[in-house]
Amino acid sequence: MTGPLSAAVASLCHRLQPQVSPRTAAGFREVLRRLDAPLQLAVAGRIKSGKSTLVNALIGRRVAPTDVGECTRLVTRFQYGTVDRIEVVFTDGGKQVLPFDADGMIPASLGVDIDAVSHIEAFLTNAVLRDLTVIDTPGLGSLDAASVKRTEELLGARRDGGDESATVEQPVSGRTESRTTPDDVDATRGPDQPVGELDPVSRNAVAGAEAVLYVLTQSVRADDEQALAAFTAATASREAGPVNAIAVLNKADTIEPDSVTGSDGDLWRAATLLSERQAGSLKPRVADVLPVIGLLAETSEAGGFTSADADALRRLADLDEATLETMLISADLFTTWECEVPAADRARLLERLDLYGIRCGVRAVTRRPDITAGALRRELLDSSGLAAVRGRLDSLFRARADGIKAAAAMASVSALAHASGDPGERQRVHDAIEVLLAKPEAHQLRLLEALTLVAAGAVSMPEDLAEEVLRVGSTSSVGEQLGMVGRPPAEWAAYALERAGWWRSFASFGATPAQSRIAHVVHRAYFLIWQQLREGAR
Repeated sequence: MTGPLSAAVASLCHRLQPQVSPRTAAGFREVLRRLDAPLQLAVAGRIKSGKSTLVNALIGRRVAPTDVGECTRLVTRFQYGTVDRIEVVFTDGGKQVLPFDADGMIPASLGVDIDAVSHIEAFLTNAVLRDLTVIDTPGLGSLDAASVKRTEELLGARRDGGDESATVEQPVSGRTESRTTPDDVDATRGPDQPVGELDPVSRNAVAGAEAVLYVLTQSVRADDEQALAAFTAATASREAGPVNAIAVLNKADTIEPDSVTGSDGDLWRAATLLSERQAGSLKPRVADVLPVIGLLAETSEAGGFTSADADALRRLADLDEATLETMLISADLFTTWECEVPAADRARLLERLDLYGIRCGVRAVTRRPDITAGALRRELLDSSGLAAVRGRLDSLFRARADGIKAAAAMASVSALAHASGDPGERQRVHDAIEVLLAKPEAHQLRLLEALTLVAAGAVSMPEDLAEEVLRVGSTSSVGEQLGMVGRPPAEWAAYALERAGWWRSFASFGATPAQSRIAHVVHRAYFLIWQQLREGAR
């Protein structure tokens, strides 16, 4: 369902369509289509970081292939549909419809020339996808250059044609944004391309993810930082383009607790501490880093855990403690050690849960011998960390989806007008956007814009103030916005009013012109929070 801000931007597009060129109008039609669609969340990361496993867990169905194959080289968009089906979309615009395989997954082989494929559209009758399209991407760091290019394009790291030299920096209304020169626009349009269809530059203006869930492993590498920086730059170069990225530390069960200072030998505490350190090093590129065990999440959420698996865990729990501890030392010992539990059952458990999940399952059975298979599955799900990831996705993305989509749409509208090379058209679009942003109900877009400018470094702020801007703009939770989670709600209103006054003073005294614009936005954000809290207390 389209929110009020998205509806306002859609109205702007409809009004402007008769006043722009046919090519720009075609771009506006694509923007309108995106506004009417769910939020686009890309799951990205290095090759073998566990992206597809996490996608399956988020969707609640084992549908994305996790083994290296044709489909892991392609961008796959999982979206809601009334009939389960796959559409292979070719680079020439053609489509081929395929069924899922017998196991309900995307087939390992598509039976087509993979180099001629643009991406895959997977439609699922899944309620999770009604308001969120999940995009599985090829792994960065792969030796397959074509796969890496597909992910880079989705994150905004690469432009069509691969030539970055056409981009120039142009300040507009105190902001810095990228635009493409008219000559470059003409050069990208093929000789047979009809006027009114999207050229590569126009497609680039409306393509890309609106939010990113980035999958990390234990070490943050240079290409991880480059990919996140590219997504930030792609959004920061657009008017009111939001920064919307969180990361997960996947395969948290592989961390050696003793290698993390302060963990006291506890694996989950070690994973949490390591995630916090990664978040510190990656800010402001990501709002947060959360630990998760993707395999355990996928198995327990996507139907991979069965009553037979629960019975196997019960039989393991019946073994003497010394035997079980020996078996859990390594995967080889677990599958080859002589015991009453059949080797085939153990191999399946290892494939579905790995050693950490098996240990969690045995511990749960030991505590509650009468535990049902369903309750055991829920305990394993709790042990995976998926609930925290979903909660963060809800607070950072779903709850802010209207503003995120509206801001991204305005970014695309502005980019399309600039790409046209018509100064009059550019001015008309710019004026219309400024009128929309001046409306009180559009303050959320101003806040997203301020967040982007600070996060991208386009406006320099003292570190503590930059952190505050990011906090206020990166969540819909009032407690988190105020930094007062755990404090009595009765204290929140007074604090919001105090910070509103402080930012208003900062805007008037001591701030640079660019900082002052940010400060006025943050002042109003705090003032609106204060109004909301005061009205709620009545």
